[in-house]
This record gives sequence, structure tokens and C-alpha cells, in this order.
Amino acid sequence: MNNSNSEKYSRNADRSATEDDKRGTRAFSRKKACRYCSDKNLEVDFKDQVALKYFVTERGKIIPRRISGNCAKHQRQIAKAIKRARALALIPYLVVQG
Repeated sequence: MNNSNSEKYSRNADRSATEDDKRGTRAFSRKKACRYCSDKNLEVDFKDQVALKYFVTERGKIIPRRISGNCAKHQRQIAKAIKRARALALIPYLVVQG
């Protein structure tokens, strides 16, 4: 039993830095800025379909905050605007692929 533990540790010791890079460790990336905070003239509006389509995937899902770069306040406003636009049939709930 002690022999198997030593083998396990010795296998891990043989790894090089290039193998760590292959496993998915990423380099530091700069945080995205909220477009509504940076430009005070922009407002979240459920009638603006062009602006809302930027925050919806091809399948109709709302893009999360960590990907879109919005602040929490504006992400909540965008989610509410998308849901209102869907209810009024301005944008689709989902896209049928076939």
C-alpha cells in the first residue's frame, strides 16, 4: 500500500509546465467594463431590439454577467427588458433549429 502511494506521487512529480498549460490554466484577462456605466447616455429599453439581441445567444438564452461584462444593476435591467420584449413578441423565446 505504501508502494502505490509513492508511485502516485512520483508520477505527479514527472509533469512539466507544458502539461499544466494543456490542462486549461488560463492567463489573466482584463475585466470587461459595463457599456451602460461607461456611457451615461445609453439606457436599457425593452423596445430596443438591436441592443437586446447582443445579450441573447443564438438559442435564446440570456448571456450571463461574467461573459457580457455588465454590472449587476444593469444586468438585472437587461434581463427584465429581455423578458418584457419576449412577452410582447418583440424577440423570440427560443429559436427553432431544423
